[in-house]
Amino acid sequence: MKEQFQAYIQQLQDSICKTLENVDGKAAFKEDLWERPEGGGGRTRVIENGNVFEKGGVNISSVFGKLPEQLQKALNVSQGNFFACGLSLVIHPISPLVPTVHANWRYFEMYDDEGNIVTQWFGGGQDLTPYYLFNEDAIHFHQVCKDACDKHDTTFYPQYKKRCDEYFYNTHRNEGRGIGGLFFDYLKETDQISLQERYDFVTEIGNSFLNSYVPIVEKRKKLKYTLAQKDWQEIRRGRYVEFNLVHDKGTLFGLKTNGRIESILMSLPPKVQWHYNHLPEEGSEEEKLIKVLQEPKNWI
Repeated sequence: MKEQFQAYIQQLQDSICKTLENVDGKAAFKEDLWERPEGGGGRTRVIENGNVFEKGGVNISSVFGKLPEQLQKALNVSQGNFFACGLSLVIHPISPLVPTVHANWRYFEMYDDEGNIVTQWFGGGQDLTPYYLFNEDAIHFHQVCKDACDKHDTTFYPQYKKRCDEYFYNTHRNEGRGIGGLFFDYLKETDQISLQERYDFVTEIGNSFLNSYVPIVEKRKKLKYTLAQKDWQEIRRGRYVEFNLVHDKGTLFGLKTNGRIESILMSLPPKVQWHYNHLPEEGSEEEKLIKVLQEPKNWI
């Protein structure tokens, strides 16, 4: 399974990068190959200062070795040897009218002292973080997610949409990071669902990503915006940074397993603002966004 999924994320990285370069029309992804001393490595690709994208990364990695004791406790496992591979992406557009997007699809194995697999699972999802709320964009993103889920099980979308709302939530701010999407983890083989069926589902979601995001970018990328709207985007990016550094489990896993810092922190936007006790004007488009983030909405 790990060879199968590694081949998939390599192909998916190529497809996503090529499509985003075409959407941008100027910037190209720069590739950085790296190795992890404890085992494994990755292929980081970053795009910067384009026509559409201010900064973005589409990374794949495959790492293995001894799992730190702290993470053994966090994952509730007694075995210490692991393998993990996945694709992780974050795209920060220049325009505040184009949303930031994040996605991740991953596979994990744990081994006993003899090298036998003792547990294995998939995780991942994709979520949208707009700075100005266009309802039709939110509906489109969620509809693509739902359609992909429904091909496998009609209970998946409501279940994983709810988990996404709960996970990507800044509890210290009492608001969501964005308008959600899908989040799933620990998708293991069961009596009813084989590991291959789990793979088929996760790759279905991965294959749906470009259709969920690119039409939104194409629709919004040429809209005119003001300096005040750009300031709001950078203030909201601050909340994005707060989540990634305070709450995100993927960031923690990377830091605790001696992951490559540049790849782990590529999710952080280049320009961010923090204003003391900043509140949007009553009745404004900015306040409209905040109200939705404070109470997750069913878009479908």
